[in-house]
Amino acid sequence: MKEYNVLQYGAKGDGKTNDAFAIQHAIDDCSKNGGGQVVLQSGRTYYSDSVRLKKNVDLHIQKGAILKATGNIDGYIRPNKLINDPKTALIGNPVTGKPSFVFIYAYEADGCSISGEGVIDANAHAFVQRKDKYYVTGEFYPRPTAIYVEKSNHISFKDITVINAPFWTLHPAGCDDVLIDKIRILNDLDVANSDGIDPDHCTNVRITDCHIECADDCICLKTTMGNSEYGPCENIIIKGCTLISTSAAIKIGTEGVDDFRNIIVSDCIISKSNRALSIQIRDGGNVENVSYSNIIIETRRFSPDWWGSAEPIVITTFNRDENTKSGKIKNIRFFNITAKGENGVLIHGNADNIIEDITFENCSVTLSKSSRWESGVYDLRPCLDWGVEKYNNSAFFIRYAKDVLIMKTKTAFDKLCDSFAHAVDAENVENLELIRFEGKSAGADFEDIKLKNVRLVK
Repeated sequence: MKEYNVLQYGAKGDGKTNDAFAIQHAIDDCSKNGGGQVVLQSGRTYYSDSVRLKKNVDLHIQKGAILKATGNIDGYIRPNKLINDPKTALIGNPVTGKPSFVFIYAYEADGCSISGEGVIDANAHAFVQRKDKYYVTGEFYPRPTAIYVEKSNHISFKDITVINAPFWTLHPAGCDDVLIDKIRILNDLDVANSDGIDPDHCTNVRITDCHIECADDCICLKTTMGNSEYGPCENIIIKGCTLISTSAAIKIGTEGVDDFRNIIVSDCIISKSNRALSIQIRDGGNVENVSYSNIIIETRRFSPDWWGSAEPIVITTFNRDENTKSGKIKNIRFFNITAKGENGVLIHGNADNIIEDITFENCSVTLSKSSRWESGVYDLRPCLDWGVEKYNNSAFFIRYAKDVLIMKTKTAFDKLCDSFAHAVDAENVENLELIRFEGKSAGADFEDIKLKNVRLVK
């Protein structure tokens, strides 16, 4: 593979000089000559405006090298074509559009990749300010995305570390055949919207052996309105990851104008997270054929600034607003899940949209109080008719569902609080089947299994 050393193109790597011109020149030459590797040598910090990755170019950041994003917003590529007037560029563009600002950008760059054991520093604190002790946000929204790759196939991200993202970290959109392997994402746990990996309208995606710490979702499958020309998000494997999140560790939604299907999540450990496994449908996209297996979960509630109330598993479908009917959720499987945290499993559809065909097998759910934040709530945000609702916390809390099987599964209550209640609290459920289920209530004041308008399968 032919190498293009950015130092030979005039990069200084002194952490002060803007090396964007040299890096971009090397990328352009590499692509023009059929591809190869653009190398950022170790022992240096390359301070840079945005760069555009191109077809068959591997941006290789050696171990000990740092590529640091500029703190000057005028140095960023702006892929969102809706922003034409510089005077309005910083004003409230919705997250549902294409990113407004991007540090590393690619479009129609088949075969591009980022590799090496070096660091990409996305310079979050140039764009955020503290809201309170637990929450940092910015003066404009959305802030710069660290890496955005659109309409590019056969792409890879391997071995790199990304830190300090001011907004989403790695956002492939409309891409097919995406490999994300052995990367680290280490974002501050108080910087809002600093998602880890957000495959958006992508197909044939493998996310393997990654470690992610971030405020908001670690891995989130999306089908955003801004990229709606690309179709569903499907054929996804997430395996062998360790995750810490102030929102959901692995989520499907909430932005979901198109379908999600054929998704396998396995062999992951989720710790110190506000939520673990979440399916949140608020738009018209449907979800089907999702399997979760061999996952260990530990949840704790973070401050109310963040969505979620320590639910280890969430499956919800609600209309986002008066003009949006949410999609269907069906055929979701959970095998060999061990969950311990401050809340239980939440399954909540609505009278016009029943969640169907959900299975739990060989699972364990233990409720244990560990934070100072309020218990006795379930967080149903964002949606038209619901918010943070007050209910006693049960190991399984099920509303508006059909064909729910809970098999060879145990529930327990550990460090108690007043809001801990039932092993199962189900209402408006058709065909609930409990096979070799073991679960007692948190105390004599509560039934072990509370049912209202439920048809049991015997």
